[in-house]
Amino acid sequence: MLILLYEWLKDTEVGRLLNFLRYPTFRIVAAGVASLLLGMFVGPRLIAALRLKQHGQSNVREDTPDTHQKKKGTPTMGGALILLCIAVGTFVFADLRSHAVWAALVLTLGYGFIGFLDDWLKLSKRNSKGLAGRYKMVLQTVFYLIAVFGLMCSWTGPDGSFSGPTLLLDTKLTLPFVPTHRFNPDFGWFYVVFAWVVVVGTSNAVNITDGLDGLAIMPTIIAASAFAVLCYVAGSSIRLSNVETVDGVARLVAVPLWRYLGVPEVPGGAELSVFCASIVGAGISFLWFNAYPASVFMGDIGSLALGGALGGLAMLSKNEVVSAIIHGVFFAEILSVMIQVTSFKLTGKRVFKMAPVHHHFELKGMAEPKIIVRFWIVAILCSGVALLSIKLR
Repeated sequence: MLILLYEWLKDTEVGRLLNFLRYPTFRIVAAGVASLLLGMFVGPRLIAALRLKQHGQSNVREDTPDTHQKKKGTPTMGGALILLCIAVGTFVFADLRSHAVWAALVLTLGYGFIGFLDDWLKLSKRNSKGLAGRYKMVLQTVFYLIAVFGLMCSWTGPDGSFSGPTLLLDTKLTLPFVPTHRFNPDFGWFYVVFAWVVVVGTSNAVNITDGLDGLAIMPTIIAASAFAVLCYVAGSSIRLSNVETVDGVARLVAVPLWRYLGVPEVPGGAELSVFCASIVGAGISFLWFNAYPASVFMGDIGSLALGGALGGLAMLSKNEVVSAIIHGVFFAEILSVMIQVTSFKLTGKRVFKMAPVHHHFELKGMAEPKIIVRFWIVAILCSGVALLSIKLR
């Protein structure tokens, strides 16, 4: 929004004073700081309101170790704080002319709405079942289709007349450690199905991970930070100098950063970094209240929304495969559930004491804070490896 204000006033004296707003680097940092400060200010008031509204109700899942009963009475739906901070940070500091930013917001807020329905049903019906899985999947697909075909698709031809859909998304697949000029196959329309798996799968993986205090939010902060770098690299106008020899004479040649690093160009990537920074700021403010022992749980309104945001960033930044590394903790959690269910159905035996895998470590006697911090360390390592893959291309 502020960048639009600058564009309107840029030829005036006030516009010249606001010149710093045209730099994405400033708006990225500002979005993160603003989201963080807003969360710290609103957080205590929201938690007090949630505690009053949910007084006497159990917000602990049934499929958890018995030790979790001590968390009974802790208010949930704190993810509303995260969504508020992300929305404000993005609307104020991102360029709202970017289709990619709107697509990311639709996935985040849309999946947050699904999570709200799930949490509300759990509280109103006083059970931990909530919204049926098939309805969740249908709604997740609906919001995904709105983001893709409503915002990342063109329905008009060059003359402005109605035509068939043309994807604004790059349908080529990028692999980590492999430069795009070496291997970059085009999936065509099948890419829409593949990206759906990434977005919906990530959303559900984050939802499953949200089982311990601070376990889901810190890997989300780390992943969003990694995506901020990846988006900025893929969409930044910064150029590096390269030496080119022509007829035996060396000269400096301007090379786009994304081309230099062998990654696909992402129009609007720098604005997606503003969105990422809003997630980081919102996540840090929420962690202040969600750290062990938690004063509030994010609930499905937060976990489904954050998963949708991270899955959307993987799709929009052309890091669908790399996201499996960035989301290493989330991937391991959902994989443990799949392994547990498959093993029990085929052999009648369980691989883990309880799935997701963080409950397995709990039942082995590991203290909750130790599990949480170790998972954070793994998340940092995964994002570090993913960022290394850029240069190694």
